[in-house]
Amino acid sequence: MLSPQQTHVADHYGARAKDYVTSAVHASGADLDRIEDELRRRRVSRVLDLGCGGGHVSYRAAAHVDVVVACDVTPAMLDVVTATAAERGLANIRTERAAAEALPFAEASFDAVLCRFTAHHWQDLHAGLREARRVLKPGGWAIVIDSIAPADAAADTHLQTVELLRDPSHVRNYTLAEWATALAQAGFQLEELSLRRMRMVFDDWTTRTRTSAVHREAIRSIQAGAPLPVREHFAIDAGGSFDLTAATCLLGIA
Repeated sequence: MLSPQQTHVADHYGARAKDYVTSAVHASGADLDRIEDELRRRRVSRVLDLGCGGGHVSYRAAAHVDVVVACDVTPAMLDVVTATAAERGLANIRTERAAAEALPFAEASFDAVLCRFTAHHWQDLHAGLREARRVLKPGGWAIVIDSIAPADAAADTHLQTVELLRDPSHVRNYTLAEWATALAQAGFQLEELSLRRMRMVFDDWTTRTRTSAVHREAIRSIQAGAPLPVREHFAIDAGGSFDLTAATCLLGIA
């Protein structure tokens, strides 16, 4: 049973599923390369792609493992993953509909959990991370990747505001400090952290989520009225494009 928030996310992304398969921001990046590197090194058998979205983690992982379970709350996303996996001949990808906070898997079901650009939609970050830890086998590991909020309060507020205007299913981009606390409380140990700046091209960024014209205008108004330190932090340009920071966390289990 999904919560109202989880149902809202599923409804919002159902009509946008195919856009996330073709999205350049989601389909490429050093973080996907890092996932593949770790899978090659560890030679694991069974992995969970938690909050799979358009399935890009699953497609990269499939060549290196026996089974990938792609899990998401949005049925249309799972349908797109199933179809794309079939087109690419990736027969070891299967899908499961579930929220991160209530995974339908037994304890110690997976060698690794991979989670990319989804936690900012979760209703409860702490519960989702506890579930990720629960389904890991002893000696298992995880890679969690997400866009993060700046530590500066004004820049944090700016980011949450424009993200919510763009995407009404947005919950929160967390700061690094918030991530560190949540991961530790869930039973994870941070083994490696890397950050990268991603350029959000305004038209692509808002078209992908089918943001309304009135909300696009509101975002541009907020950007124009932001204080100089905020505009400099995000490197906001005249067209509304800006930089977003993503964190890649390689995790062991305590």
